[in-house]
Amino acid sequence: MNQLLLDIVSKIVDHPEEVSVEEIVDEQGSSTLRLKVHQEDIGRVIGKEGKIITALRTLMRLAAMKQGKRVRVDLVEPPAASHQAPSQVEPPQAEETP
Repeated sequence: MNQLLLDIVSKIVDHPEEVSVEEIVDEQGSSTLRLKVHQEDIGRVIGKEGKIITALRTLMRLAAMKQGKRVRVDLVEPPAASHQAPSQVEPPQAEETP
């Protein structure tokens, strides 16, 4: 399951090297696939009015049903880049010569 989702999403994003899928299986045997993509690719994966992510979820659910499993796809947003000011570094002091 992971590889199928990884292969499909890698083809539609601009940063395929940053696509990752993590599978979490609960006690009932249902799987949750946590899809992570580059911040710039979130819109591509969601699509207009959510059509792409809906299609991905449907496709993965159908593939899982063929194997007698249940699966859910969650798109995980990467944490926003922290905008911290660079640390202030004092310039080196000139050495005094006697």
